Amino acid sequence: MGGDKRNRVFALTALLILGLSVTFPCCFSAANQPQTKKKSAQANKFGSSAVFPLHGNVYPLGYYSVSINIGYPAKRFDLDIDTGSDLTWVQCDAPCTGCTKQPREYLYKPKNNHLQCGDPLCVAFHSPASDPCKTPDDQCDYEVEYADQGSSLGVMVNDYFPLKFTNGSQLGPRLAFGCGYDQKYPGPNTPPTTGVIGLGKGKASIVSQLSRMGLTRNVVGHCLSGQGGGFLFLGDDLVSFSRVMWTPMSRNSMENHYSSGPAELVFNGKSTGVKGLSLVFDSGSSYTYFNSQAYKAVVNLVRNDLDGKPIKETNEDKSLPICWKGRKPFKSVGDAKNFFKPLALSFINAKNVQLQLSPEDYLIVSKHGNVCFGILNGSEVGLENLNIIGDIMLLDKMLIYDNENQRIGWAPANCNRLPNVDREYSEGNSQPIVANLGILEQRCPAYALYDQ
Repeated sequence: MGGDKRNRVFALTALLILGLSVTFPCCFSAANQPQTKKKSAQANKFGSSAVFPLHGNVYPLGYYSVSINIGYPAKRFDLDIDTGSDLTWVQCDAPCTGCTKQPREYLYKPKNNHLQCGDPLCVAFHSPASDPCKTPDDQCDYEVEYADQGSSLGVMVNDYFPLKFTNGSQLGPRLAFGCGYDQKYPGPNTPPTTGVIGLGKGKASIVSQLSRMGLTRNVVGHCLSGQGGGFLFLGDDLVSFSRVMWTPMSRNSMENHYSSGPAELVFNGKSTGVKGLSLVFDSGSSYTYFNSQAYKAVVNLVRNDLDGKPIKETNEDKSLPICWKGRKPFKSVGDAKNFFKPLALSFINAKNVQLQLSPEDYLIVSKHGNVCFGILNGSEVGLENLNIIGDIMLLDKMLIYDNENQRIGWAPANCNRLPNVDREYSEGNSQPIVANLGILEQRCPAYALYDQ
């Protein structure tokens, strides 16, 4: 979900267990492959990676979104990026209850492309106990509920997703997603986005579907700029593996979430005594949530360290639960960072691996000119012992969720502009791919190729 995401956390509780079983009616022959003037390792891959610019910020918008084209002819949808959930869904022209943008240009209109209950995808999607289907010919419905009490109800469909890859090829795989006709959003403000792109590790996520089609590696990542914007990528072409700090994904985590740990909380280079933290990396949450013990410990350390400094806690600013006021209004976190100490998360299962957190990684400056604490008490929103690493701690870093090798990585990065991908293809050396959509549909229903 999107909008004001102070209470927006990952899809911890789904009413249905998402799954995906895909069969492919045809495969790519040598004649289907994009031809290039110069052979390379990447040229042997049909797809490679897809890169998308992002919009948004942590504050004041409270979300990062991506524009995705769906259908033929293609129609653009602005979707909230969420590594904490799997199901991608868009608002449905059904009609739609609770839709954030009522004009039809912001709604997806199904074209007899819903999945039936007898479809292997629908069978895999529903657990036997929650299967609402009465006959195999019924439409495949879905319902997903998020931990912030937001939800989406709709029907499962599939359609073309026109994508341009870093090797110069363009194609439109048919991907499964939700057409949501009943949305509920928590809080007073509805988000400006028209749905969610689920990037979790479950089988229903976009990255998992593309990987199973052989179009990208099962790797997804993002680079969120502290100045706003950034980029999202599917596949591993942009990853410079030698520069990345890696920690293993937790083997005990819930299947569909990017969890690591255990980790130890460090304040100003010294142990806080808070250890064994299981962490979930979630781009769908603007802020970070610690369990009650870790939250109280870090708040006490910060408050004690600020004692005697010309900065005082204020109850007048309700932007976040804890804010401080200076002698004059702060214009940026840079104006206040010298009053605060760095944090770090030290991962026990990886040697000498820490996620270093400067004051910019846990503070915001509110519209009132106060500096506010971007770490919240997860126990107060029902997360109990879970700890969510939100966008505020992921800024100006390339985050990589490597499902191929079951690890999470990060490296400092300039997220203010799209990366300069493979020059061999960006300089126009690849041949265009041209295909008649109708003929291709008959030969290979899972794909459509697009002229460059």
